[in-house]
Parts: sequence; C-alpha cells; structure tokens
Amino acid sequence: MVGFAIAAPNLVVEGRVYCDTCRAGFETKATEYIEGAKVKLECKNYTTGSSTLTAEAVTNNKGTYQISVSDDHQEESCGVMLVSSPRSDCSEISDGRNHAAVVLTHNVGITSSVRYANSLGFLKDEPLASCGQMLMQYALGVDD
Repeated sequence: MVGFAIAAPNLVVEGRVYCDTCRAGFETKATEYIEGAKVKLECKNYTTGSSTLTAEAVTNNKGTYQISVSDDHQEESCGVMLVSSPRSDCSEISDGRNHAAVVLTHNVGITSSVRYANSLGFLKDEPLASCGQMLMQYALGVDD
C-alpha cells in the first residue's frame, strides 16, 4: 500500500482599505474604498519576535486586497498593516484602524481557506461637509 499526504490548500488573507471621509474612526455611509493602497502582511515568531513572513499587496478598484500564504503559521502572530495610500487627501494613518490581526493556520476549526481581516482605514485631511449631519444619525458625541 502506498501512502501519501494531501497538502493543505494555501490560505488567502482578504481585506479592504478605506478612506475615513468623516474622520469618525469607523466605516460609514460616506466611506470611500481606496484603489491602489498598499498593505503588508507580517508574521512574527511568538517566542523570538523575529519576522517569519512578509508579503505586500495592492488594493483593487473596490479597495480589496488578497494575499496568498503557502505555509502554516500556527506558532506565529500575524497581521496586516497599512503601508501607503495613493490619495494625497486621504493618507493619514488612523490609529486603531492601521493593523488587523489574522490567524494563519488550518488548525483552528475554520473550514474556509480565506481569512478575512478587519478593514483598514486612512483619514481624510478634512471631513466632508455632510459628515456632521450623517454622524448625528449614529448619536455620536451626544451625552444623555
């Protein structure tokens, strides 16, 4: 009898990059997704902190990127981070929306080979004029 191993399929990290047109810190109805934004995936060894994987990607016309990963990174901490925006009016990196952790192993009970990263956002230089009214719908900044 001949034995053989079936290789696990590659994992794919997928996410989106947006322009926070209201400087709200989250996606809104006025959010614009950025084509041509650069992101970087990096994995680091839990123990040593040394980098074990780096890969870059550029977003498509819907602001979506995909990064294919061939190895299992169970013993590592992995995340996607913003690198640059092609928009001069929306290139400020937003704290809290500049990095998204991803789990890159097949040993977590997820059957899909796609790992979805949280959206990453750049801040627009000046918020759109319509933002104040729109954000009132979210009841932000209103103390009861």
